Amino acid sequence: MKEGKILTVSELTRQIKGALENGFSDVWIQGEISNFKLHTSGHLYFTLKDEQSQISAVMWRSRAGQLMFRPNDGMKVLLHGKITVYEPRGNYQIDCAQIQPLGKGELQIAFEQLKQKLLDEGLFDKESKKQLPEYPRRIGIVTSPTGAAIRDIISVLQRRFPAIEIVLVPVKVQGIGASAEIAAAIKDLNTQNLVDVMIIGRGGGSLEDLWAFNEEIVARAIFSSKIPVISAVGHEIDFSISDFAADLRAPTPSAAAELVVKDKSEVVELIRNYCYTMSSSMNNSIDSYRQTIAHLTQSYSFNKPHDMLRQRSQMIDELHRRLEQNLVHNFKLAKQQSQSLTARINSLNPRSVLKRGYAIIKQENRIISSLKNVKAAKPAAIEFYDGIADAEIIGKRK
Repeated sequence: MKEGKILTVSELTRQIKGALENGFSDVWIQGEISNFKLHTSGHLYFTLKDEQSQISAVMWRSRAGQLMFRPNDGMKVLLHGKITVYEPRGNYQIDCAQIQPLGKGELQIAFEQLKQKLLDEGLFDKESKKQLPEYPRRIGIVTSPTGAAIRDIISVLQRRFPAIEIVLVPVKVQGIGASAEIAAAIKDLNTQNLVDVMIIGRGGGSLEDLWAFNEEIVARAIFSSKIPVISAVGHEIDFSISDFAADLRAPTPSAAAELVVKDKSEVVELIRNYCYTMSSSMNNSIDSYRQTIAHLTQSYSFNKPHDMLRQRSQMIDELHRRLEQNLVHNFKLAKQQSQSLTARINSLNPRSVLKRGYAIIKQENRIISSLKNVKAAKPAAIEFYDGIADAEIIGKRK
């Protein structure tokens, strides 16, 4: 082996890298995605395989951000890119510039993925739908000022209810920046609070033409709107994300105009019915009151008021007599109780005891209640019931 032909690993890898990258700089590969990983850096890493082989694949963040859908395991795709070699490991891989799903188109997959995401978050729940006003005074319309949709809406509104006020917020309905304009218009109408309900939409077109109404920013603006939103995008067979997020979906812009207001003739007829019902109800009430008054005027109570007064007067006399009897009886009881208490008090009076032959002996202004308290050879006072006698204690004996 000649020394000049001995290569280092790096040299060999570099030669292989040059050969592969120059030989496979523009390739299309079909296969199934597996081991898909979205790195925190934003890069996509996955494996593309078929029944017998597999190859590593990478898509850098700058290109991954342009994808309308998110790849996942099991998805069959067509990749466009070039073969590169990752020198530190000596692995070859395809550097993806484009990913196209096989079967369903890219936009259809993006539509279904976003629909499922918003559904899981509750943006389509019936509980969050707002009730449309029955008789709106002012309607906001978010659409192109030059499209067929605005002409159809205005035509229907003027035919059905000419007095309705229309506030047009002109926006782009397709192309770059259209979704941002639509979302901003919805927010502006809520901020200004000028309308009672709003219609957003456009005429028919392809999925690409209608895509502005399939953007997440529009769906979230509709969900956050405090004003009820009617979505009228495309034709009857067309469904958009805004249809699911809106409070009401109209199959066409013209249908939206018919749903948002009642026909003037129907309103006039409804008012006539209300007037007839109110008039009939009032007349029935008047007839009923007349019958009641007639019944009262023919009643015994109405025709015999003096008899009622006499009965009430007799009842007052009876109550007065009962009141006097109760007062006399209560006075007698009170007198008896007073006399009884007076007798009891008098029986406890010391002077009543003196009348029975007892006397009270005092020395030095103190009542002598015991022999041991008597002081001999001292003056004393003997109190009888009718007076006091002076005395002197000569001595004590038992």
